[in-house]
Amino acid sequence: MSDLSQPHDRLFKALMSHPETAGALLREYLPPEVAGLLGPDDPESISESFVSQELLALYSDRVFRSRTIHGKELYFYTLIEHKSYPDPRVGLQLGRGMMGIHELEARKNPQWESLPPVIPFVLYHGEAEWRIPGEYRAVMDADPELQPYLMNFTYILINLGAVPDGRLSRNARLRAGLLALKYGTRNPEAQLQALQCIVEALVEAPEFAIPVMIYLLNTFPTLDHNRVHDIVAQLCPQEETEMMSLFAREIVERNKQTWLQEGRQEGRQEGRQEGRQEGRQEGMAEFVLDLFQDRFGSPPEWVCSRIAGADLEALKIWRKRIVVAESVEEVFQ
Repeated sequence: MSDLSQPHDRLFKALMSHPETAGALLREYLPPEVAGLLGPDDPESISESFVSQELLALYSDRVFRSRTIHGKELYFYTLIEHKSYPDPRVGLQLGRGMMGIHELEARKNPQWESLPPVIPFVLYHGEAEWRIPGEYRAVMDADPELQPYLMNFTYILINLGAVPDGRLSRNARLRAGLLALKYGTRNPEAQLQALQCIVEALVEAPEFAIPVMIYLLNTFPTLDHNRVHDIVAQLCPQEETEMMSLFAREIVERNKQTWLQEGRQEGRQEGRQEGRQEGRQEGMAEFVLDLFQDRFGSPPEWVCSRIAGADLEALKIWRKRIVVAESVEEVFQ
């Protein structure tokens, strides 16, 4: 996957790893007649990837399985369009993904008589206007007489650029993530104007601050140390030192010398404060447990014991994994 697509992919997967957030996306953006068929439970995320290898640099797919009010199984195949301009080949990619789901279902049940429906939709966060027809048949250069015999489907388009910021979602976590994705491909001036709206959404969903802030650091080129410090002070002042250290390392990896110097300064300061190490470690352990509970529910005893006995570096690693992992085992692998 290319460097351009990785930040978008990571944020989208972190956003959709929460069943409640994924459910909010479906219920708020599906056509009313489709949303009305969904049962009361949040959708289940399916981990298998249905993206072909040559398109991994362009797309991130996400598959959800839900049930209708009639108890029937229903799949949603989602693509996030990474590029800053619409891609006319998106219909072909959707077709491949939908066929992949049906192939998987057929392999699981060789005696199948019917297959579950798959609803495709695209989340587009580029700046250019989307003018591509919303059906697969548009990719084919066919005479009108052939139209009735061609394979076809329509897909649902979520064009973030066409949705006012205040109407992106009623769910705070989803609103923060969609705002970040919407402006991740915009010019620096537009990004700075939207920054406060993103922060205000994160105030209502502080548990999602880490993946959003890491995304902003990778896509907002003018986001400097002072601005990040002010944001962290608003969102989680009790974890200010740890959060700034985490974000400094993220920027150091991208070779920004001003942050490199700041990271070294914080490292020297930590060296002079060895007497406070135990207190920071206990505070970080509590923070990781809180994140775990928000993400996976009440932690089992073995998780509590492992977190309580971990050193500071391990706790920092687990803190980052919790927000993107799809299982408890993936956090502690």
